[in-house]
Amino acid sequence: MGALFSTLTWSAALAAAQVLAIPLVAQELPRVLVIATGGTIAGQATGGQLTGAQIVEAVPQLAEVARIEVEEFSRVGSSAITPDHWVRLSRRINEIFDTDPDLAGLIVTHGTDTLEETAYFLHLTVEDARPVVVVGSMRNSSAVSADGPANLLSGARVVLSPKAHERGVLVVLNDEIHSARDVRKMDNNRLNTFVSREWGMLGIVDADQIVFRRSPETRHTVSSDLHLLPGTTALPNVPVVADFAGNDARLLHAAHANGASAIVVQAFGGGRASPAVRDAYVEIVEAGVPVLLASRVPEGRVMGTPRGNEAGLVYAGDLSPHKARILLMLALQSPTSVAQLQRLIDRH
Repeated sequence: MGALFSTLTWSAALAAAQVLAIPLVAQELPRVLVIATGGTIAGQATGGQLTGAQIVEAVPQLAEVARIEVEEFSRVGSSAITPDHWVRLSRRINEIFDTDPDLAGLIVTHGTDTLEETAYFLHLTVEDARPVVVVGSMRNSSAVSADGPANLLSGARVVLSPKAHERGVLVVLNDEIHSARDVRKMDNNRLNTFVSREWGMLGIVDADQIVFRRSPETRHTVSSDLHLLPGTTALPNVPVVADFAGNDARLLHAAHANGASAIVVQAFGGGRASPAVRDAYVEIVEAGVPVLLASRVPEGRVMGTPRGNEAGLVYAGDLSPHKARILLMLALQSPTSVAQLQRLIDRH
């Protein structure tokens, strides 16, 4: 009887120790915050979107790498994301980092349509060296082989990598790590849609470790010259106007007439434009509104010439038209010269 009692007591003690060990182990894991904005990663075939908590609950493996906390920011497709969302999201992330020094880093779940734009805005305005990783998916949460869970788990692993610090905002999908500055969505349907064709991805997510092979050379986050000014609630109006064969520049004139603070012209290769558009942007620049020339061609820098710079044009370099727009919107929160705009483009 004594031996049986001893065995039962030991078994009970062992069971209690195992129960107690679960929270102790969990407490040793780093904390990661997931900020959910909606998008395909939250989408369902029947309509509607999962909450951020439901997205995380669908990936139980996350509990093995981090203590995951969730904050619901919005629940919209990314085609509905606006600059107002960017401003509020950036301010919220900076507030979280300012008040929570023990947080390891952040994951933002986002739809893929405007993911690269939100990521680049955060790349310029987040004022902390801790990792911010933006993830999405090409298949909704109820699809066969949905990619959202794997992307979320990969994103968490990247956040926890010591090598992810001071690399700016990162985009993680399909086991690839990209800089928010360089990445573009290049395919409407395939899982390998996000690529950094010209400069290449920063690293990969392998089963055994996170592997980085390069860092962004341009300024970002803690080294960025661009910030949200304290009083900014709405960003300046900067439209993107596309050039095309036979363009009569009517849309470009309309953008100017509607009070644009600056205009991005998505021109042909190298920033070349149709004759009417060239005439129009010369008039607009002379009226005191900056015009930035970008290209519809995905690769190759748009470079200025002494003659072009004297005319008051700004050149996108290797920034896409939509990312050049974001930089201008931030730069134009206060009066800025054309020379200053060009310097900011070159540095960021």
